[in-house]
Amino acid sequence: MGKMTHILAIDQGTTSTRAILFDAALRPLASAQAEIAQHFPAPGWVEHDAAELWSSALQTARAAIDRAGIAPAAIAAIGITNQRETVVVWDRATGRPVHRAIVWQDRRTAQACARLAAEGLEAEITARTGLILDPYFSATKLAWLLDRDDLRARARRGEILFGTVDSWLIWNLTGGRVHATDATNAARTLLFDIHAGQWDDGLCRRFDIPPAMLPEARDCADDFGTARPELLGAAIPILGVAGDQQAAAMGQACFRPGMVKATFGTGGFVLMNTGDVAVPSRNRMLTTIAARLDGRISYALEGAIFIAGAAVQWLRDGLGIIEAAAQADALAGAADPAQDVILVPAFTGLGAPWWNPDCRGALFGLTRGTGPAELARAALESVGFQTRDLIDAMAEDWRAAAGAGAIETLRVDGGMAAAERAMQFLADILDAPVDRPDLLETTALGAAWLAGMRAGLCPGPGEMAARWTAARRFVPAMAAEERARRHARWRRAVAATLSV
Repeated sequence: MGKMTHILAIDQGTTSTRAILFDAALRPLASAQAEIAQHFPAPGWVEHDAAELWSSALQTARAAIDRAGIAPAAIAAIGITNQRETVVVWDRATGRPVHRAIVWQDRRTAQACARLAAEGLEAEITARTGLILDPYFSATKLAWLLDRDDLRARARRGEILFGTVDSWLIWNLTGGRVHATDATNAARTLLFDIHAGQWDDGLCRRFDIPPAMLPEARDCADDFGTARPELLGAAIPILGVAGDQQAAAMGQACFRPGMVKATFGTGGFVLMNTGDVAVPSRNRMLTTIAARLDGRISYALEGAIFIAGAAVQWLRDGLGIIEAAAQADALAGAADPAQDVILVPAFTGLGAPWWNPDCRGALFGLTRGTGPAELARAALESVGFQTRDLIDAMAEDWRAAAGAGAIETLRVDGGMAAAERAMQFLADILDAPVDRPDLLETTALGAAWLAGMRAGLCPGPGEMAARWTAARRFVPAMAAEERARRHARWRRAVAATLSV
């Protein structure tokens, strides 16, 4: 048998599944991608076919191996990263889902969350989990599902299992031999005590979730079983698992406290590493687990903006002023600098630090001369403004807990990170350098690194950080007075939007 020198990363996302084959130096050799159908059975409801999530993972993994032209036996490990908070429930005996997966975006349990908040439970929940009481997270979605068809009684008997998407993929890859998750995914369920590093019996009782249906929570770099040889052509161990945003932070080598990464896809997610301190937020940021390696937990502050790349999709699909998302950057460059148009893209409400799901988007500063170029610039700049709001809130929390100052640099990834003007404006409005790596698929890279490190192919965090380089650095070029004026105007626009 030849040497096992490759790593397969499976990245199961909200709109697509991607598999990338890496070599031992974490260079991508081949990839495959498959789109995922989203189902909207009622307003605010979002579902996936769990069987499609699994079949797309298997299909893309096989295609990536085939395109790389290597023998499956040369793959040392599999790493998995996934959309977080999405709820999958399946029958232990048959392996079949009992319901469509309820996606993290789903809002069907908003009233249930409001009732629990009215009972005064949010402070207790936040103290244990670091999260807020919101439909975003898994527990209320799982409780809703268990109320149907007497599933809770079956779950108590151990007949029904719950997992986030990583657990569902592990179960299928191992032929039902392993029911496990990692600490970063467990931390997004509202059922996991991030300080004790374990499932919380009290929270399970609060949400009426039978503990028997929960997966075992393991380290991010750990033994998650072995893929059945008939699936991928060899018995390949699964050695790395992390939720998508934590995997991206690892792929960006954000291992030191105070380091910050932002991933810009449909929405935007910012993570600040806070080391071994679980920083409580005064600004409605999320306190979460960044990683658990060798049994040691590191923490992060996290904030999400709902609309990042989706603002560019709106330019394309809603307004029809561009034909492809990549055109937005060039169009924005043609905008009249004398016009100061602001878009508050609250198409589905505003995320952190506002957490207002009911407000809607607004445009400010329109004139008779406003055209497609000004709207494109406003859409791109809205991402910079929202990111600054998140980072300002995180920095305030971080200072209060650790006395640390402003961030030194921001590392960016995701599709929108390729937009030059958007990233330059981000550096300008933050007054901090923005570093962009060569490989923007850092989520898959993080999963591959975890698996490769466990397999002995890849270095530990220290050497991984030393190897990381930026392909492009965006340096702030905006005058301080202009930065202050523009950000103050943005905050007035947000205040006006929230007041409607």
